Amino acid sequence: MNSENKDRCSNCAGKVAWAVAVIGAILIVMFLDHQLKKDTAAPPVDAGRAEERAKALAEIHNTEAADLERTGWIDETKGLVRLKIDDAMKLAEQKWKDPAAARADLISRVEKAYPPPPPQAAPQKSPFE
Repeated sequence: MNSENKDRCSNCAGKVAWAVAVIGAILIVMFLDHQLKKDTAAPPVDAGRAEERAKALAEIHNTEAADLERTGWIDETKGLVRLKIDDAMKLAEQKWKDPAAARADLISRVEKAYPPPPPQAAPQKSPFE
């Protein structure tokens, strides 16, 4: 009987060792997962950063609003001018009393501001064609 108890105990000891190894491996994986999440987490957006972004956005809006209310050069070499909204509306209203002339003027100004790209040379034929 003594040999039967030894076999049972050695069998139990093997199962216990196996269970401890599995539990240990699970705990190690859980610890590594926790560390990985902690190390790779994005820093929270703090109040200072949010305030900085709000200030930058307000500055952009103020600049855009100011640009709508003042005249100035956009590109002096091409003759592009920024006008106040009211002045631009009055000018458009005056020009479009004669639609044909206004359309021709508009097309010529667009072509002057944005000339078409130069034509590209025809690709050379391959000697294998």
